[in-house]
Amino acid sequence: LMNKGAKICLKAENLPTDVQIGVTFVDNEGIRQINNEYRNKDTATDVLSFPMYEPDEELDDFDLVLLGDIVISLERTEEQRVEYNHSFERELLYLFCHGMLHLCGYDHLEDEEKQLMRQKEEAILTQIGQSR
Repeated sequence: LMNKGAKICLKAENLPTDVQIGVTFVDNEGIRQINNEYRNKDTATDVLSFPMYEPDEELDDFDLVLLGDIVISLERTEEQRVEYNHSFERELLYLFCHGMLHLCGYDHLEDEEKQLMRQKEEAILTQIGQSR
């Protein structure tokens, strides 16, 4: 389902679907350490994304596109599954799609950006059968 979600996201963003994406699963302590090291935020979070290209970069010149890395806390995934009252699979796929959109250049610092990301996340999740 993650592979399917990645392809849907990449097609919607007019990006090549033949890309490499690193996905790492950690616990809350692991993601806290990564968040502290790379973002100077000494707190656990649910998902981190590390893009390896700029959204306006021409990707056709590369044989294999290294899109970036996504780190997901499985411990936080379970906590949020309980909080939002849906399946672990659905929460994990949500976090993955959220990370994918960050790799594609989206952010959610402003309310408009956050709303756009939520719409795109839900569209991807709906297409893979994981809507709310």
